[in-house]
Amino acid sequence: QVQLVESGGGLVQAGGSLRLSCAASGRSSSSYGMGWFRQTPGVEREFVAAISWSPITTSYADSVKGRFTISRDNAKSTVYLQMNSLKPEDTAVYYCAATQVRSFPVRSGYEYWGQGTRVTVSS
Repeated sequence: QVQLVESGGGLVQAGGSLRLSCAASGRSSSSYGMGWFRQTPGVEREFVAAISWSPITTSYADSVKGRFTISRDNAKSTVYLQMNSLKPEDTAVYYCAATQVRSFPVRSGYEYWGQGTRVTVSS
């Protein structure tokens, strides 16, 4: 069982930056594949970015490629999502997720989810 807690959301102007964090706890919490997803009201939750445990590789949705960076600090059992050049359409609740698939980044099939952190980008 893994518990995930997101932080770092907030209100930012278009063109600004935010860094989200996801702290994992529980058994072997640092050895999971991790991902970020986002959801807006009435829209299905969408994949944003993923990072494998070992070897560390990453995957991004086309909508955020070149603007967002996912990274992890296994010693701290924490995953980050650095979001730059934010756009109003990035406004959403962002969720961190963990999967036992850890050798390559995956876009679905996550077993554990956090409660989400809200990001609002004003125009």
